[in-house]
This record gives sequence, C-alpha cells and structure tokens, in this order.
Amino acid sequence: MTVYRLNGKVPIIGEGTWIAPSAEIIGDVKIGENCWIGPGAIIRGDLGTIIIADETAVEDGVVIHCADMVQIGKRVTIGHGAVIHNATIRDFAVIGMHSTVSDNSVVGMWSIIAEHSLVKKGQIIPDYKIYAGIPATHKADLSRRHREYMISGKQLYVDLAAKYINGFKRIDEDA
Repeated sequence: MTVYRLNGKVPIIGEGTWIAPSAEIIGDVKIGENCWIGPGAIIRGDLGTIIIADETAVEDGVVIHCADMVQIGKRVTIGHGAVIHNATIRDFAVIGMHSTVSDNSVVGMWSIIAEHSLVKKGQIIPDYKIYAGIPATHKADLSRRHREYMISGKQLYVDLAAKYINGFKRIDEDA
C-alpha cells in the first residue's frame, strides 16, 4: 500500500484492513477495521478529513476527496470507479459503479445508488431507498430481499480482506 503523510497528518489504518499496493491513502484519513481498499483507489485527505468506518469496501479505481469532510459508515460498498466528494454515506449503503456523490450530499442507511448515477450537490437520499439516474431520483423502496442480498455482498468483502491479508503476494518476489 502507498500511504503518505501530508502536513503532519498521517493516515490511520484499522486492524484487519487490506489496502492494495496501487491504492493511495494521503493525509487526514482514518480507515476502520476489516475494510477492503481496492487497486487504484485514491483516498485523498489533503484539504479535509476522510473517515471510513469498519468493514467498508472501496472497490477498484474509487476516488474519495473533500474540502471539508467525508464520512462513510460501516459496511458500505463503494463500486468500481465511483467518486465521493465532500459527502456523507451512512451505514450499509451501496454506491454503484461509476456513480458520483457530490458535495454536501447524504446517502441514507441501507440505500442504494445505482450504477452511473449522480447524487447532486446537497441532495439528501433517505434511508432504505433505491435511487438511479442523472440526477439520481427515487426508483423504489428497499425490500427485505434487497437487504438479504446486500448482507451477503458486504460479508464477501470482509472475508476478501482477510483472504488478501493472508494470501496476496507478488509472484516476482520469489524470483
């Protein structure tokens, strides 16, 4: 992993968290326990504070940045290529691949932002809702079936973090 101190701020990484070697964690960042931070992710706390709670998955190519504060709850899944900027994402939410969550917006608990969606500046997504589109609009309420499916996906990333910690190794290191 590539972790950088900036202006006296050193990222804090929780126990059991796996960070890909190609990910960059910069400055005022706190990542909780048992998180999975994928290849090419950039978590840049140079202008503000970024807090990521336990058991959250930040998939490949995600960019997280802020001018003030980003707060990401526990067991959140942020899909490949998503951008989170100066926003709050509550516990158990899912941010779909290539979605953008903009300044001063809030994504509620157990809510889903579908792939390629835009949560506009200042937009509030209520708990237990499914939003999609540009801009993101309400499409459905979260069902029990959705929650059961989401729980298994979230556990997959907690397990994946442990698997990577124990089994990820560059093969050219043995040469």
